[in-house]
Amino acid sequence: MTDPVFFAPSRRYTAGEVANLTGAVLADSSQSHISIEALAPANEGGEHALVFVDGRRNFALMQSLKAAAVLCPTEFASKAPVGVAVLVHPRPQQAFAMVGRLLFPTAATPGPMTGETGISPHAHVDATAHIEAGAVIEAGAVIGPRVSIGGGTVIAPHAVIGYSCQIGRDGYVGPGASIQYALIGNRVIIHGGARIGQDGFGFVAGAKGPERVPQIGRVVIQDDVEIGSNTTVDRGAMSDTIIGQGTKIDNLVQIAHNVRIGRNCIIAGLSGISGSVTVGDNVTMGGGVGLADHLTIGTGAKLAARSGFMSNVPAGEIWGGYPAQPMAEAMREIAALRKLARSRKPGDGGNG
Repeated sequence: MTDPVFFAPSRRYTAGEVANLTGAVLADSSQSHISIEALAPANEGGEHALVFVDGRRNFALMQSLKAAAVLCPTEFASKAPVGVAVLVHPRPQQAFAMVGRLLFPTAATPGPMTGETGISPHAHVDATAHIEAGAVIEAGAVIGPRVSIGGGTVIAPHAVIGYSCQIGRDGYVGPGASIQYALIGNRVIIHGGARIGQDGFGFVAGAKGPERVPQIGRVVIQDDVEIGSNTTVDRGAMSDTIIGQGTKIDNLVQIAHNVRIGRNCIIAGLSGISGSVTVGDNVTMGGGVGLADHLTIGTGAKLAARSGFMSNVPAGEIWGGYPAQPMAEAMREIAALRKLARSRKPGDGGNG
């Protein structure tokens, strides 16, 4: 449900405007005036709500819709109730998300938590730091020596930006996040509690126990990256830890030293990437994936949730399981185990 206390719509849109903005086809042009000022799931809807319906399993929702307008594929269009504006689009969810960003821009890009502008008198900003016009440094934030922060970027309360870090324009660093030894591009969103640039986990056996290996690399985060709350990105040991342009990382992800992640990857929560792993472009990782050190994950690979990886994954393949293997093989093993379990009679498998 959209709560206007937290997320008020930027303005009202008509069904005709939504069609023009998204490239959808309005099935009945006489409904172009219908007003849209909220988003809702299809099973809830609302008087002025836009919903979307996609996928055969959701087809039954069409006939019971209670909404101002619906985005749907061509084959669903004739099933909408009378009075609901039908917007036909080949990718309804994508169009729905676009409208959502227009209706609720503050939900898509975080803004100042305190409503402050410029540099708060209650922030600590070192005299040698360079803060471009238009940047916002909120109360309690700490900006260290020789830091550079671009215009339009928001540093939330109690975030800490360490010595000589550079952060580009139109970004966001959430409350309580810490950044050190890092170079960060434009439009990067780092949510609250994230830790960027701390020591990698590097030790060598010594006479009295583990001894630290100095971690002297950096973290390089390219443009349009998003990093979730309480995620950690260790700096490199001798080379850099790199996160490629457009990559989106969920909450509670561990990225170790010297990891190199390509462009436009999706990494879901609770995943752990060990040191010196290389991840190609457009890789998708489900929640809870674990990668052993020094692996290579090929471009376009898809890694199933809760899988454990101890070998390289070729480009474009789908792997899963524990230990992970090509998905077809993993499914055959599961099927064989189920068949074996079902074939056993009660009392089988005694003490021998």
